[in-house]
Amino acid sequence: MATTKIGLTALTALVISSMIGSGIFSLPQNMAAVAGSEALLIGWLITGVGIIFLGLSFACLAKLQPELDGGVYGYARAGFGELMGFLSAWGYWLCTTIGIVGYLVVAFEALGTFTDQPDAIILGKGNTFWSFLGASAIAWLVYALVAKGIKEAAGVNLIATVVKVFPLLLFIGLAIYFFNSERFFADWQGQGIVNENQQPASLMEQVKNTMLITLWVFTGIEGAAVLSKHAQRRSDVGRATVIGVVITLLMYVAITLLSQGILPRAEIAEMSNPSMAGILTAMVGEWGKWLITFCLIVSVLSSYLSWTLYATEIPHLGAKNGAFPAAFTRLNPHNVPHISLLFTTLTVQLCLFLVWKTGNSYETLLLISTSMILIPYLLVGGFLLKYALQHNLPWRYKLVGGLATLYAAWIVYAAGIEYLLLSVLLYLPGVLLFLYSQRQFAGKWQLRGYEKIILLILIVLAIPALLQQIG
Repeated sequence: MATTKIGLTALTALVISSMIGSGIFSLPQNMAAVAGSEALLIGWLITGVGIIFLGLSFACLAKLQPELDGGVYGYARAGFGELMGFLSAWGYWLCTTIGIVGYLVVAFEALGTFTDQPDAIILGKGNTFWSFLGASAIAWLVYALVAKGIKEAAGVNLIATVVKVFPLLLFIGLAIYFFNSERFFADWQGQGIVNENQQPASLMEQVKNTMLITLWVFTGIEGAAVLSKHAQRRSDVGRATVIGVVITLLMYVAITLLSQGILPRAEIAEMSNPSMAGILTAMVGEWGKWLITFCLIVSVLSSYLSWTLYATEIPHLGAKNGAFPAAFTRLNPHNVPHISLLFTTLTVQLCLFLVWKTGNSYETLLLISTSMILIPYLLVGGFLLKYALQHNLPWRYKLVGGLATLYAAWIVYAAGIEYLLLSVLLYLPGVLLFLYSQRQFAGKWQLRGYEKIILLILIVLAIPALLQQIG
């Protein structure tokens, strides 16, 4: 039976859609809180170049190693062994799981702009009891839909993509019209932004502080590579990734920079999210808030369903190779990896409970989620570079792999010691799961010498990581 193939235009739309979730609607506030206009330009330049080469790495590996399944998991496992493959899968799974918790939190924060009053906070920043109940209900509704094998139809996906992109283009057009250059340059260097020592943040500190935010809004760049076997032409995967990234990058840069020509940066930094709603309201009135909030909720729900599917698939694939417990291989009557789906949904529920009890906001979830994707993306670039060198491939593959690895390494550095140590604590429970799974799968632990060294390093780093959290 003939299989419908995906053309360049459809692939490009998928790349854009997979990257646009909730992050872009909160981007003006997230960026204004940490950087002035000068630092934003430099940060976006670094991100733009790096993310394009990271996307090209996925495209190259899809062409060179089409038999590898699982994206970041398959590449890390093939390039660096079972343990690194598992750590990549675990990090990616945590990124998607915590990320979709962030989707729910920011959606209820957006609804809170309509329900909350100064003397009656109902939804707050998506971290109140009522937000917890509403988000939990959505989480289990999506669980029920996915368990029955219901996935996004192409028509629904297309409508959701239009709903996502239309307000962004409208916002950019209006922002160009209302843009005030004097207001934009009045805070060129980010006056009032301080570092952790409460000293004025330098230009480099501001640039570094934008890195995790810019990486978060590009999470999903691997979308075309994941679907590469369905492409009409393999070469379309690379083209779709680059075109999609460039279009999305231009929208991100325009939204963040133009916003600071509409309202003062310090005022934007204090806004509740989705901050695009507040800025659009300043330009056109109250209907701007309604438009952005509606589009955000549609975008979040469509992305939530997609990322639930991704988060469900990774443990299932890992279980086939003994990286996750054997129960994760089970399929229900609808061919859905039910145990993996249940595991993901229970984790989402636990995270929602912790958000309610600790009062953590969307920004905290954003930073935690992004810190978990650092290692998987680093291993993708590293695998392409290693493969290109081992097989003496043409220089373009070495260049793509080298620059993608360099960018990912820079992001690891820019994340700072605080989030790197936090990621250690989040990786360690996964290591215990991996060791249990190996023993279940093979009857014993099968660790190579360098893998034992990696585990030892993680255990040693767990000590300062725990002290950091206690302190």
